[in-house]
Amino acid sequence: MLWILCLALCGLLTHTRADPGALLRLGMDIMNQEVQSAMAESHILEKMAAEAGKKRPGVKPIKGITNMKVKDVKPPVITLSFVPGVGIYQCVSTGMTITGKSFIGKNMEIVVVLNITATNRFLQDEETGLPKFKSEGCEVILVSMKTNLPSNMMPNVINKFLDSTLHKVLPGLMCPAIDTVLVYVNRKWANLNAPITVGQMGSVKYVLTSIPNTTASYIQVDFSPVVQQQEGHTIELADAGVAPGFPEDYAEGSLQLLLSAAFLTAELALLQKSFNLNIHDTMIGELPPQTTETLAGFIPEVVEAYPKPKPLVTQIRINKPPKVSMKTGKSLLLLHGTLEMFAVRRRGKAPVPLFLLEAHFKLKIQYSVHENRLQMATSLDRLLSLSRRSSSIGAFDEKELTGFITDFLQEAYIPAVNDVLQVGLPLPDFLDMNYNLTELDIVENALVLDLKLD
Repeated sequence: MLWILCLALCGLLTHTRADPGALLRLGMDIMNQEVQSAMAESHILEKMAAEAGKKRPGVKPIKGITNMKVKDVKPPVITLSFVPGVGIYQCVSTGMTITGKSFIGKNMEIVVVLNITATNRFLQDEETGLPKFKSEGCEVILVSMKTNLPSNMMPNVINKFLDSTLHKVLPGLMCPAIDTVLVYVNRKWANLNAPITVGQMGSVKYVLTSIPNTTASYIQVDFSPVVQQQEGHTIELADAGVAPGFPEDYAEGSLQLLLSAAFLTAELALLQKSFNLNIHDTMIGELPPQTTETLAGFIPEVVEAYPKPKPLVTQIRINKPPKVSMKTGKSLLLLHGTLEMFAVRRRGKAPVPLFLLEAHFKLKIQYSVHENRLQMATSLDRLLSLSRRSSSIGAFDEKELTGFITDFLQEAYIPAVNDVLQVGLPLPDFLDMNYNLTELDIVENALVLDLKLD
């Protein structure tokens, strides 16, 4: 009985485990940029200086100093380093002048240089599911200090006063600055797990798989994207067997996003119905006229049924979900469906079906980014197979149609597929990222976007 329970639990665990469909690797360059930007946007040090002399509820005045003010705040120098398994260690070096009236009745100036240090733990918010930084262990380290108070007069008293004053003033002034900067950084994750539409067919939502993982060189965020049709049905990502990973030769400090082939396949499943097309045009590109007369050149039986030329209508239906495959440097889109041709009759009468073929073909994919969406453009790689399922004109060798169908797909069908793909696939919205500077690289079972900073 026990072994049955073990098997059941193992099966459940295997079934519920899912490899992430997308990975995000944050190098130090982007983290430096975001913290510097948040510090500048928040104007926190200037605000801190303005608030220093104001009375705050619940905060006792500091003995021995009145009319305290802070001025001449120096531009901060920010140093960051990764703390494996935790997040980021942050050191903010700055300087300022503290003024006021001292206990000896004279105007006082204290010029200080200091470091504010804290560990910013990278977590997953339990309520929103979003990544967030939370500061821990803030300390203010005094690097140097100068004062206009007479050091030769009661030096022990003066030094004790300065030491007590700075230890009371500085942490209360400076540590909230770290928290405020993190608030600005965390806001830039706010839209990450919001659904992003894919035309009228559905949406994609980037959901964290687990708590972000910090190493000595980068932070990695794993996503289990939710691909949902307009009707509410969720498209599951296929098990790729081997989880995709970043190339080993990534640039130190870089920012990279990896999208698995399984994830792109699920996204394209949203567009499957849009790949079903009816093509009525008689003249298409460089093709010969789409008529029964042209078709009779490949299938002689057609002329017996239609001695006079009739226009053709071609109906293509994709009856299996599109599949994206990736090998280093090359990506293909596999389509499996049916191609049915009809002879058009006089107005008011339904077209007559000639034959129904099952077709399996591959398209080459070229990737690009436009307006923060992943774009695909396809071209025919090759027609893999044709098989006849039904025919109203009698038996014929469908292999004779290979060239005709290949040209038709290239000239008539693939441009229509590319029109559908112009909707673009959504990329994760975080840190105000501008994807238009992206370099793309096709690796084994994944597409890697190397994101360049503005």
